[in-house]
Amino acid sequence: MALIDIKDLTFTHVGGLSPIFDHVDLQLDTDWKLGFIGRNGYGKSTFLKLLMGEFTYDGSIHTPVDFEYFPYQVKDLENLTIEIIKALKGEFPLWRLQKEMNILELKEDILYRPFSTLSHGEQTKILLATMFISYNKFLLIDEPTNHLDVHGRKLVAEYLANKKGFIVVSHDREFLNISVDHILAIEKNKIVLTKGNYDTWQHNKHLEDRFELERNEKLRKEIRRLKESAREKALWSDKVEKTKIGQGPVDRGYIGHMAAKMMKRSKNIEKRYEKAIEEKQKLLKNIEEIEPLQITSLEHHSDTLIEARDFTLSYDKDPIFKPISFAVNQGECLVLQGKNGSGKSSIIKAILGENIQTKGYLWKTKNMVISYVPQQFDFLKGSLFEFIDESNIDKTQFLTIFRKMGISREQFEIPMEGYSSGQKKKILLAKSLCEEAHVYIWDEPLNYIDIISRIQIENMILEYSPTMILIEHDRKFIDKVATDIVKLQ
Repeated sequence: MALIDIKDLTFTHVGGLSPIFDHVDLQLDTDWKLGFIGRNGYGKSTFLKLLMGEFTYDGSIHTPVDFEYFPYQVKDLENLTIEIIKALKGEFPLWRLQKEMNILELKEDILYRPFSTLSHGEQTKILLATMFISYNKFLLIDEPTNHLDVHGRKLVAEYLANKKGFIVVSHDREFLNISVDHILAIEKNKIVLTKGNYDTWQHNKHLEDRFELERNEKLRKEIRRLKESAREKALWSDKVEKTKIGQGPVDRGYIGHMAAKMMKRSKNIEKRYEKAIEEKQKLLKNIEEIEPLQITSLEHHSDTLIEARDFTLSYDKDPIFKPISFAVNQGECLVLQGKNGSGKSSIIKAILGENIQTKGYLWKTKNMVISYVPQQFDFLKGSLFEFIDESNIDKTQFLTIFRKMGISREQFEIPMEGYSSGQKKKILLAKSLCEEAHVYIWDEPLNYIDIISRIQIENMILEYSPTMILIEHDRKFIDKVATDIVKLQ
């Protein structure tokens, strides 16, 4: 058993107000299949880069293995895939790669195609296969599921379940349940290592949170009692002080002496109470609350808003998928499923009115307002506040939603290009939640989004029943929110 030994790790980003990691001690077995979770912006990718030696830090990281990071940086997308793999790995036995490709259901001909012609899912899977053709590396796999469809995620999860010696960052709960045997979670106040899968960690976290909530309530009562006692002592001290001024023949010197003595005693008592209150407040845990999100849908006079019959898309007269039929009624959530490249996003573009060649019947009710969240977010640059103004949405409402989704106030001042991928996706989701619409169309909204925010969105959909069309591959999420699923073949 070899261990990655992390001692007293402390790291703060340049210009940061508080450390991302503060005196962290960890020991990680190099044979583990480790799932890495935490809210967007909590430092998961930073932690992987610290392991890779990309940042200067305090403390120590001792490791018996070399690290390898996914996703790889592919420089020339027009090169043949086999040439890209050789550039990454050098010479290697081809049979090793063929073996990994076979498990991941990849055809050998993709090796001799330009990398740019592969679908996002194929690119992800071939690069994962590339990681495992060499040995004696500890693999750092950062969010591999974002471009995988439902089948691809299950396939890769089962693939990793038969490997060992990696950390995988993922927000897909079902993926983690299948693929890992330990969970490393960055929580609000600490880093927690749990033996088991995501469900194991969630169960333990629920029990711990319930205990902490009960403990917190006792601590709050004790703090209130101490504060009340401190106020009483202050009032008592004031009353004694006032006896120095009065009517009649009294010994003002004696009273002044006693008042000063009691005042000093009172101040000492107050300081002790203040110290006790401060110590108890430090014990209060900041439990990661799943704050509710809200949405305000518009009502339409028509119950059915969108309908398709024997509908398909075609390029050069060839249909992309077999004809489909569906109807979207108010309060329903339709999920489009299919392999990467099957035409899901193109259906959305057709609904949005883009010029796409279609066959069959596609009808939309008149005067329908649509709120759209695209899959890509690279256009987000510049000031967050300018984006809010340009989007013509309520600033207070947007920032409230943004805070509920785990974004700190300090983040508001940072240019959007400095945000993580998950934080950028939250900008688009928060914007959509601020928009009053008849239909909300979201294209892969959960890519890069942390688990807590996924649960927030699930709960919001279940509570408010907005009319939605979603492209999504998170199995647990789909099972909870979908009222209808259309599969493209």
